[in-house]
Amino acid sequence: MRSDDGGSSWTALPVPAAVLALATHPERPGRIIAGLASGGIAFSNDEGRTWEARSHDLPEGEIAAVTVAAGQPEMIYAAVRGDGLWKSEDAGRSWSLAMDRPWLDEVERDLLTLASVDLATGMGGIWIYAGTEMGLTRVPDCFCRWQDVQPGNAMDALVSGDAPPSEAPLPAGQPIHALASAPSAPETLYAALPSGVWTSRDGGVVWSHLADGFASAVAVHPRNPDHIVAALDGGLKQSRDGGDTWSALAAI
Repeated sequence: MRSDDGGSSWTALPVPAAVLALATHPERPGRIIAGLASGGIAFSNDEGRTWEARSHDLPEGEIAAVTVAAGQPEMIYAAVRGDGLWKSEDAGRSWSLAMDRPWLDEVERDLLTLASVDLATGMGGIWIYAGTEMGLTRVPDCFCRWQDVQPGNAMDALVSGDAPPSEAPLPAGQPIHALASAPSAPETLYAALPSGVWTSRDGGVVWSHLADGFASAVAVHPRNPDHIVAALDGGLKQSRDGGDTWSALAAI
């Protein structure tokens, strides 16, 4: 669905199959990338009016999550259910395996959502954050290994493995349905969980609760990190003050 009036009204867009995930990039305003339930990736370069399959080399399996690298609009990441994290350096024309699924609590876990976050502590400045059924994890773009989000210098923590845990992490044991990084303020993150919408202002180390309800999706404005929209209890709500107050958008 698409709204051109801030969510007051909606129109259906043609899609090649059921869509599980969407991604956009501020430097490519007409481009939408869709992860499909039937497997594969579809690209639209005209705001969703027409679509093109770009799934060459991708394994079979649902595409549970997609994201575009911060600052690199041609670099696309896709989470293939039952397989791992795949990347394309040429806007989906070819794909290669970037990373296996994270090993959490003695089991390899599927990635439910992805966000590319431009932080100085990443190799080259970029981290891939991922939500799983067990919580939050991340990997730098060197793809050395998945790690918990920890305070202090993240690359030192990656090497030593003995950094202290976060004092205020996301609730343990809850699946993370969606993650959003604010492009204009990369350390600001939002997460959608069964317990509601959460935010972090320091790259995911300390989290605070913004809204109650079952949250299944969250998005943030590319230029205003305090303007967010979330799917809460089956409806859409927006906040223009970083989650202090919320108002309902028209039903789809």
